[in-house]
Parts: sequence; C-alpha cells; structure tokens
Amino acid sequence: MVKAFSITDIGKERELNQDFAYVSEDRIGNLPNVFIVADGMGGHNAGDYASHLAVDTIIKEIKNSFEQSPVKILQNAISTANDELIKMASDNIKLNGMGTTLVACCVIGRFLQVANVGDSRLYLINQNEIKQITRDHSLVEEMVRMGGIDRETAKNHLDKNVITRAVGAEDKVDIDFFQVELQNGDTILMCSDGLTNMVEDREIQNIVTKDGDIEEKAKNLIDAANAHGGKDNIAVIIIEPLGGN
Repeated sequence: MVKAFSITDIGKERELNQDFAYVSEDRIGNLPNVFIVADGMGGHNAGDYASHLAVDTIIKEIKNSFEQSPVKILQNAISTANDELIKMASDNIKLNGMGTTLVACCVIGRFLQVANVGDSRLYLINQNEIKQITRDHSLVEEMVRMGGIDRETAKNHLDKNVITRAVGAEDKVDIDFFQVELQNGDTILMCSDGLTNMVEDREIQNIVTKDGDIEEKAKNLIDAANAHGGKDNIAVIIIEPLGGN
C-alpha cells in the first residue's frame, strides 16, 4: 500500500502561497495513484490561480482518459492544462503571464512514472543516497549542462530562479518523462524550489531517512527551509511507495 503525506507553507518572506500539492493514494481513472507538486508564477494571485487550475485540469483529464499508457495519460493531461492556462490568461488581463512548474508521478507496482516541467523536483532517497530523478528546466541548469559553470557555482547564481519551461508559458508544453524501478527502502520526495534553494541535498537526505513517520519528516523539511531563510513558498510530498520502510 502506497503511503503519502503532503504539506505546503508560505515561507517567511512571501505574502501569498503559490505552491500547491496534490495527493491521491487511490486510483484516478486508469492510474493507480497520483501525486503532483505545482509552483505557480505570475502577478498578484495569478501564480496561485495557475498552480490550482493546472492541477485541477490534470486530475479531471486523468479521470476521463481512456488511455492505458501512464505516459500518454500524463502527457495529454498536462498538455490540456497548458492549453487551459493560456486560454484563461488571454481572457483575463490580470492573469497575463501566469504559469506553473509541475512535477507529477504515479507508483505502478515496483515502478515509478514521473512527468516534469520546470524546476520542481522529484528525488529518490534511501540510507545510501539521495538521487534527483527530474532535471531542472532552468537557465542555470542549462549552463551547468553546457559546462559553462560548475554545480557549486550554480547553487548561488543570481539567475538560478529563471526557468526555461513552465506550464502555460508556450503554446506547446515540453514535458520530460522518467521511469524508475523502485527498491526496498526507497522514499520518494517531491518538492518545489522553496525547499531545494534553502536546504542542501545532504540535509534533506538526513531528515527523510531518520526514524519517524512521513508527516513528521515532511514538517521537519518545512522547518529546515524556514530555518535557512524561508525565502519562498515551500511544497513537500513524501511517499513511501512500497508500503513503508
């Protein structure tokens, strides 16, 4: 039985919480479970609206999909959400420029299917390692990949929050997909950059692998992000995919 817990927090410097976390341990449409983190962007209220609208649209599309392939189900749902955000932004000047990052996954037996747009992340964590499964769609990550800067310099780069892909940003959304085989003892962490910009991977691993339930661990991650400055909203989902460790 897959177990999950989600939490978001406004952080210490923002006036609005534009992060949204969605958890369903139960079947939706042809997917056995669905987990999503969305980090909205845009003017006053637009980012909050974008993250909620994207997730609501995706869940509705998954429910109504006749597809069997998890990749096709997620691809169609995210693409429809992209269309919906663009339409709403064109209809309402206050929503102009809105968009959202999105990381979604489902656990299918011993396999994890992941979809990603933007710089919200999914990690696999166990006692031995913390492994980022998704790739950030950000200007700084592109620079790292091209060899322009090293990983250490990237952490404090002035442009580290400039993302190169988002749901609602372009007419056609470019989605990355990953499939991973899960091992006993693996914990899945999904989060917005409000966590990863504040807390080092090693500290995240230590918190997630300590004794305690997933609710306690998720709250400890929020506390750590705020203790390090809490400069952004924070969204966290922790999943025990194989029924606990």
